[in-house]
Amino acid sequence: MKIIPLASDSFGTRSMSTFVETKDVKILIDPGVALGPRRYNLPPHQIELERLEEHWAKIVKYAILSDVLIITHYHYDHHNPNDHLETYKNKTVLIKHPTEKINRSQKQRAAYFLQQIKDLPQKLEYSDGREFQFGNTKIRFSRPVFHGTNSKLGYVTEILIDDGYKFIHTSDVEGPSLDDQTDFILQNKPNLVILDGPLSYMLGFRYSQENLNASIKNMIKIIETCPLDSLIIDHHFLRDLKWKKRIAEVFDVAEKKNIKIQTAAEFLGIPVDMLEARRRELWQTHLK
Repeated sequence: MKIIPLASDSFGTRSMSTFVETKDVKILIDPGVALGPRRYNLPPHQIELERLEEHWAKIVKYAILSDVLIITHYHYDHHNPNDHLETYKNKTVLIKHPTEKINRSQKQRAAYFLQQIKDLPQKLEYSDGREFQFGNTKIRFSRPVFHGTNSKLGYVTEILIDDGYKFIHTSDVEGPSLDDQTDFILQNKPNLVILDGPLSYMLGFRYSQENLNASIKNMIKIIETCPLDSLIIDHHFLRDLKWKKRIAEVFDVAEKKNIKIQTAAEFLGIPVDMLEARRRELWQTHLK
């Protein structure tokens, strides 16, 4: 199995877009990318805007190559309902159910998206809690779980891709701080996980210390239970410059188990470049 993160917070944009290739099928998870509209009361810097264009071009390139496109939920850093819709033509498209276990905002976005890609996919299926087979490759979806710690931001689906090697992409669990978000990982015993880590950059505002503690406990449980080569932690967590210090205990447990904790950027062997977390610095040190 080949796994390629295409865009991620650890290398400059809001995204969890990931390309997976097995002997049977090419899969693109969440073909979307975005920027935080305001951070430190500042808009995106020109460097961020250029990185966004770079990452979107890469996502489009891999979407064209893919046989299967997956949408885990309808936030714009996970799908783009307006640009390069031809990438959905003649593809199998597996989507989060557009009317069940969904909040009002995402329900409206889902309806718009489905109208936009009408008649383009060769096959379109609702994925929640289901399993799909492509040759010897299995794609299994969790039942919908909270986007975060409650239903305010809606629900997402976690994904297992299994061709003998097991890979899990959690989508926006923001932790995982809840049992059902964690159980999907523990039950499937993956070799590699791309995990949306805690929302710690909003600690004390939209995310509590209790949530962070639960996430740390669950990450340790994943490390101790699953036959991991690596745990990739990224997305929301990489908007926090102190992310490593916040989960020092997780690093300690992983080191004893000889399991790598890394970002998507480190997994690719490229420099970590947390542009949104560094936005104040960008505006202070660059003229544009």
